[in-house]
Amino acid sequence: YPTWKRTLARRARESQVKRFCRAQAIQRRLEEIEVTFRELEQQGIKLEKLLRDENESPADQQTRWTNQLLYLVQKKNNLMSEESDLMIAVQELKLEEQQCQLDQKLRSYMNKQETLKTPEDEKAEQEILKQLLEVVNKRNVLIQMQEEKRLSEL
Repeated sequence: YPTWKRTLARRARESQVKRFCRAQAIQRRLEEIEVTFRELEQQGIKLEKLLRDENESPADQQTRWTNQLLYLVQKKNNLMSEESDLMIAVQELKLEEQQCQLDQKLRSYMNKQETLKTPEDEKAEQEILKQLLEVVNKRNVLIQMQEEKRLSEL
């Protein structure tokens, strides 16, 4: 097994482990966001009840409750934006994994000597190359979406 093949295999494993760790971190954060959503929802319900039921409360108390409610809405919107970013990152990780797998398949066909390739091998190689280009284009679209979102938030 030549050194370059071992190096490629090791790098592929390392990138796979990195993607797996990133996916786990994203999943944990999505779960945290879900819990925070529920907590914010409960706090919002309490504040709404206070505002509706306590009409005799001093005006400054009602203003405080209204400001707290607006703060909760803003916090929820920020979490929704973060959740959206994380979902895009999940899609990107999936495409990255798919690209890596296709790349490995393509390398196996490309490493085969031309004289040993059958017409089926050449057809499969072209199909993998086509799929690889599609994945790269999808990743490019995701990156463009992220950039547009970032610019719109500025």
